[in-house]
Amino acid sequence: MPFTIYLRGKIWHYQGTIAGRRLRGSTRTSDKERAQRIAAEKEAREWKGELDGPGSILTFSQATTLYLDAQKSDRFLLRLVSYWKDTPIRSIKAGSVRQAAIVLFPNATAATRNRHVIVPTQAIINHAADMDLCPHLKVRRFPVERKEKEPVTWEWVQKFMAHSNPHLGALCCFMFLTGARISEALSVHWEDVDFSEGKVLIRQTKVGSERKAHLPAVLVAALANIESNREPISKVFKYSSLHTARPQWRKVFKRAGIKPLSYHACRHGFATAMLRKGIDPITVAKLGGWKSAQHVFTTYGHAMNDETLTDRIVD
Repeated sequence: MPFTIYLRGKIWHYQGTIAGRRLRGSTRTSDKERAQRIAAEKEAREWKGELDGPGSILTFSQATTLYLDAQKSDRFLLRLVSYWKDTPIRSIKAGSVRQAAIVLFPNATAATRNRHVIVPTQAIINHAADMDLCPHLKVRRFPVERKEKEPVTWEWVQKFMAHSNPHLGALCCFMFLTGARISEALSVHWEDVDFSEGKVLIRQTKVGSERKAHLPAVLVAALANIESNREPISKVFKYSSLHTARPQWRKVFKRAGIKPLSYHACRHGFATAMLRKGIDPITVAKLGGWKSAQHVFTTYGHAMNDETLTDRIVD
């Protein structure tokens, strides 16, 4: 049955049947001529989807809804949805995705363009592809010049703790000995800490899952020295965000006489120290909450500047 329009209040609605499927909806307009045009376009799209397959009419906006309905991360999506809007998925090619990254982030680094545009756009389209709604999309990323970042060491952490307040020192120790990201550490509540078992529940914001991390004795002691009411719903670390902690974090460098390093250098140090102690990348990835052991190896597996290490072959 061809689509027809009818009034509901002051707004025109449409209804009709496509291949036995009864469809209805709002045109969102009180203008009759515009409503007739919207209904006709809707009918044409539905027939195209019926005859040529769902991928012929699937839009980026619809694919994003499917992606979020599957409980996928919404990081970086707002700007993408605003850019692509109702662009048909069939017209989004690898080149147009790379161009979108340049348009949206004209002065950004290659890593930012990859992370904020290419990766999430590709993830949304490929999620729809997994549902047999469109072809998979592969986009070549912008080349990134990797700079070796310096990790903190246990000696660095000890000096930091000796010259900072208990909250900040415990935070530094916590990130180094659990591999937690700064956002994850600041989200830990006292109800997440089990001193009797020496465990802490870490909600992994970046990968959308949880893990239980071991608390070494030195970290238990650092946490125990924090002055707090210990209410279950209270945060372990008093800082509301990484920005509020940063000024105090930076002041410690001069007092302790240590090199200025970032929060993430603690997580970096966790991985590097574990790898140098002979722990395999798969185990390090599991303990630190990384999805990929390959990422751990390539990012944190620094070469050791000691030519005498070859002696170990025959030791």
